[in-house]
Amino acid sequence: MFEILSPGNRPGEMTKKFELYDRYGVEEYYLYDPDKVKLTGWRRREGKLQSIDQMDGWVSPRLKVRFDLTGPELQIFTESGVRFLTYSEMAQRAEREEQRAELERQLKEQERQRAEQERQRAELEQQRAERERQLKEQEQQRAERERQLKEQEQQRAEQERQLKEQAEAKIKMLYLRLQELGIDPEQL
Repeated sequence: MFEILSPGNRPGEMTKKFELYDRYGVEEYYLYDPDKVKLTGWRRREGKLQSIDQMDGWVSPRLKVRFDLTGPELQIFTESGVRFLTYSEMAQRAEREEQRAELERQLKEQERQRAEQERQRAELEQQRAERERQLKEQEQQRAERERQLKEQEQQRAEQERQLKEQAEAKIKMLYLRLQELGIDPEQL
């Protein structure tokens, strides 16, 4: 059991707590007064809580922690020598962790926004490529129509030439036939 005195603790109240812990078999009891930087400890021996003479450097057999009173406040170390953090150190660490988590959240949000912008850019690029493909296809269709129109125009011109040749050939034959019959076609 480890307790920290506060200004509201009365001596009679603390005596009753000690008697209760002693009666119910608490193995170790530590009482710290932060105003006086004083640590008092008791350990159960021969069925009773008995005072521990020297608390500075004491290693709790039950808790496996070492108490150090050489500084301006009590420091407690784990069995492996790692110091437990004070409340203000834990608060500072928690604040730093909150700041780190917030920064990480902001970075993730920035990354999400960057990814969304990249997705939108890729979508726009895809749309642009699709428009280019459609324009190219339309241009090919227009060129094909022009080629077909040109081909039709050439076929029409060829038909007209052939018709003209046929008409000229018929006129020539008719001219010759009229001459054979003794008719002067120029007189007609």
